[in-house]
Amino acid sequence: MTSSTIFSGVSPISLPAAATGGGNSPLTLRDMLFFFRMRWHWIVATTIAFLAIAGTYLLTAEPTFVASTQLVIFPQVSGSEAQRAFAEDAFIEGQLEIARSSDVVGGTVAALDLVHDPEFVDQTPSLQGRAKNWLMGLSSQLDTPSQDAAGKGTIEAQTEEERLHDWATAKLLNMMDIRRIGSSTIIEISAAASTPQKAVDIADTLAGQYIQKNIAMKANAARQYSDWLAKFIAEQQRGLAEAASALASFTSNPRDQFKLAELQSATDARRSLYESTLNQLTEAKQRITYPMSDATIVSQATLPLSKARPRSTLIAAFAAAVGLGAGLALAMIRHASDRRLVRPHQIAETCDLPFVTVLATSKRIGNGDPARFPAGMGSSTAAYPVIPGMTELSATVVGLRRKRRIVIGVVAVNPGNGASTIASELAVLSSVSGAKTLLIDAAAQKSSLSKAIAPDSASGLVDVLDNGDLFQTAALPLTPTLKFLPLGKVDAVTPAIRLSSRRTQLSFAELKKEFDTIFVDISAFSESPDANAIAPELDGVLVVASHGRTSIDDAMRVIETMRNVGAEILGAIINHAPRSMQP
Repeated sequence: MTSSTIFSGVSPISLPAAATGGGNSPLTLRDMLFFFRMRWHWIVATTIAFLAIAGTYLLTAEPTFVASTQLVIFPQVSGSEAQRAFAEDAFIEGQLEIARSSDVVGGTVAALDLVHDPEFVDQTPSLQGRAKNWLMGLSSQLDTPSQDAAGKGTIEAQTEEERLHDWATAKLLNMMDIRRIGSSTIIEISAAASTPQKAVDIADTLAGQYIQKNIAMKANAARQYSDWLAKFIAEQQRGLAEAASALASFTSNPRDQFKLAELQSATDARRSLYESTLNQLTEAKQRITYPMSDATIVSQATLPLSKARPRSTLIAAFAAAVGLGAGLALAMIRHASDRRLVRPHQIAETCDLPFVTVLATSKRIGNGDPARFPAGMGSSTAAYPVIPGMTELSATVVGLRRKRRIVIGVVAVNPGNGASTIASELAVLSSVSGAKTLLIDAAAQKSSLSKAIAPDSASGLVDVLDNGDLFQTAALPLTPTLKFLPLGKVDAVTPAIRLSSRRTQLSFAELKKEFDTIFVDISAFSESPDANAIAPELDGVLVVASHGRTSIDDAMRVIETMRNVGAEILGAIINHAPRSMQP
């Protein structure tokens, strides 16, 4: 991070390692809130994506309207109450099957000329149909009736008109529904279509075709009954003629009164049966001429006010629920697999650090130029990056000074983590507290402090390493209690490596006699070996990482590597954290 970057004035979070929970700590409300704070955009983006898909489907899907016609059934049943109830249910179920019959549906197709309606004869399988066929293990290519007939080899090929009629009939069967309303004798015939008027026409025509089918069935039954009665009457007529002839022959020469009475009784019975059958035949012929339906329409179909399918609200709610679930699952997977440093306890627990501090960034102040050093600097125009929220971190460093941790190095895991800015701010806050402070720029790779504070300096750390007497002139007084030692012109070997050799004119032991606190800005660990070289010569090192960009594995590797060479890691600073990370 360059020295021109400005941080927010929020207080940092110091997290002692001893206060952190173990790796098997239970999930808390704070953890869940942190999860949603970090991954909400995954959940929102996935939900929006599913809603967009649902919206696209709703905008492109052809609407379907449903109209319904209601009919009342008059069951012709008799018997006890229980028998009537059972017979009534059976009768209505039978009527429902009649209404679904191919004669009724086919008659509706013919009456409305649906064989020429593209909605009913389009044989191209839809995407939904293909998916359904695939899930059911069927072929995505639907076989036509003529192909079925050719496969069987026993049915003659159908004409084109018959094939289209069968196709439209099958399509209409899938677009209609017939049900009984509760336990009443009312049935409802519903039909779906692409337009409201077509749905009304189909529903009413289905009801009319059902009534016609019912009348035709009753007329046919009456005709068959009439034919049987006609034959039965002819038999009864012959029997009656024979009985009357026998009675007449016996009456003309009566010999036995008992026989006469028997013949008279048989003749009367034949005549009564004949007359009764004749009356039934008359009634049957009347039913043929004027048949009565078992059902009548009580409510014709009306134009639907809104589409029935697709159900916009239901689809949108379902898409939102699925998107929310999928987004939550993706966010959990991302959260579990994310190795970026986003929480203080990640590095505090794994590396056993005394403290971890979180700093948040904000917009630059003014026109983007660095702010000046505090009052008391005099007429100097040198500037430093202001981080108002570092007071707590400075207090922690003061406590380290009491433990004789005077020479403190500040090293970033990767370039741009803000180590130079933090080092300069710590030096300023230390000097403001009254401690004599020295800030040393030893970051030979992409040094920012020297360019920002002393861009025109004639000498620096490199020169002091060769001639210790130059320190007084090379170290620039920024305030009465703060001096800055710029980098100088670096040749082949970096100053950090030369300091680690101890064959220089500059000694930290001598500097400790003059200054209360010394801060050393070191090149980022990933781009230079300087940190490993100089760290053992320091009293402690502060490691700077970037929130959400530095990998926890990289931070662990830096800390463990420097510990292996004898460095004491005082703590870690997580820079560039969002404001939501602050207390």
